[in-house]
Amino acid sequence: MSGSVLYDAPGPRARRLEMWGSVVFGLVILALGAWLVSSLSARGIFDDRWAVYTDPPKSQSAGDVWSSLLVTGLGATLGAAVVAAPLAMVLALTLAVLRTSGIALVRRTSVAVIELLRGMPVLLMMFFGLLGFGLSSFQAVVFGLALYNAAIVAEILRAGLNAVPRGQAEAGTALGLTRWQTLRMIQLPQVVRLMLPSLISQFVVLLKDSSLGFIVGYPELLSVMKTNYSFFGNDSRLPLFVAVAIIYLAVNLTLTRVAVFVEKRLSSHGQKAEAALPASAEATV
Repeated sequence: MSGSVLYDAPGPRARRLEMWGSVVFGLVILALGAWLVSSLSARGIFDDRWAVYTDPPKSQSAGDVWSSLLVTGLGATLGAAVVAAPLAMVLALTLAVLRTSGIALVRRTSVAVIELLRGMPVLLMMFFGLLGFGLSSFQAVVFGLALYNAAIVAEILRAGLNAVPRGQAEAGTALGLTRWQTLRMIQLPQVVRLMLPSLISQFVVLLKDSSLGFIVGYPELLSVMKTNYSFFGNDSRLPLFVAVAIIYLAVNLTLTRVAVFVEKRLSSHGQKAEAALPASAEATV
């Protein structure tokens, strides 16, 4: 039997209403789109300013524009994210493990650090690294991204640890494993697999937050966009903004699709392993 357990299958009248609702909604969307295009056209948006993609002025080539966006800007954005993400993960693992410690002082200190980092704005941390520690703009961006996201990821991992049945840890203890061995060999692999969608989502947030580096002088994608429209003039601002928005969307959607793919692969491997266990048990008997 197919269908949702929460809703009854729609009857003929409900299907007709759904069809007419879809038609009306589609017409409303088309009307809004036509009004938007007409409004933009009346403001002269569709003039030759879009030639900055293909034939930019001031003796520049299209290759120069795209190279500055995709190589210089996106490269700097990805560079900060690629360095900050592993640092955030390592720090988050440390904080999450310390938070589950049996020693109250260690546990409370870890909670205080997590709450402090979670409560601080990312931009303020970047400024703190830049002004307080004299870091370079790149180091300050990595500093802010790593610390803030470590606190968030630590909470995600803690939720995953709470979701793993307590019997798993008890089984590890019964086998003679230490607490760290139980965490490393039994609990954390399950936690990472269980919380992978949330972890990937947080790393997408980390990538987006790297755009704040523009404010502390880091030459990332937004900064390169500003440099370009300062050079080509304000008319090029909208086309360059659209290009940067599409680049961000493409990168983040790619990461999301990778997360979905990895999650499905891990789920299929888990199901295969569970299916293989009874068969191997029967073969042993």
